[in-house]
Amino acid sequence: MSQPTPLTETVAAPAVSRERADLLETLAEHRHFLRFTTRDLTDEQAGQRTTVSALCLGGLIKHVASVERSWVRFILEGASGMPDFTKMTEDDWAARAAEFRMLPGETLAGVLKEYEEVARRTDELVVSLPDLDADHELPAAPWNEPGARQSARRVLMRIAGETAQHAGHADIIREAIDGAKSMG
Repeated sequence: MSQPTPLTETVAAPAVSRERADLLETLAEHRHFLRFTTRDLTDEQAGQRTTVSALCLGGLIKHVASVERSWVRFILEGASGMPDFTKMTEDDWAARAAEFRMLPGETLAGVLKEYEEVARRTDELVVSLPDLDADHELPAAPWNEPGARQSARRVLMRIAGETAQHAGHADIIREAIDGAKSMG
């Protein structure tokens, strides 16, 4: 029977390939900029719409967390881990639209905590996934070509791209709230 590692002894993290380190670094950078747009805001400000769209900072973070969670399920389970967008009802679309808003009872701290948990699970997957080339057929959706496939690597790049895109949206919304900028 093996002995537990003493608390004073440091256990080295498993070696991560350069590619995986790059993926983790890119995800961390874009997540940082998205979260950074919410610094020093109240729950009310995080739910404030500053453009003609329904977007608010808390809602963007909820949406990015939901999309990331869904794509991680895709990596692990394939298309069955995601909705069939061709069969979504009005209620399904309404629930999806609610991701972009802070709902009554939601707090910025709660939204950020949930996003942190989603990000942690994704990062663990990046490190532990046996093969980044493993792929699945994409779920049915009007924007996906039937039979198209995507590798775990490509999905992780998609998550980074989605996060970066919404960090840009968030920067505009934050600047409209109080003039604060993420950079510059």
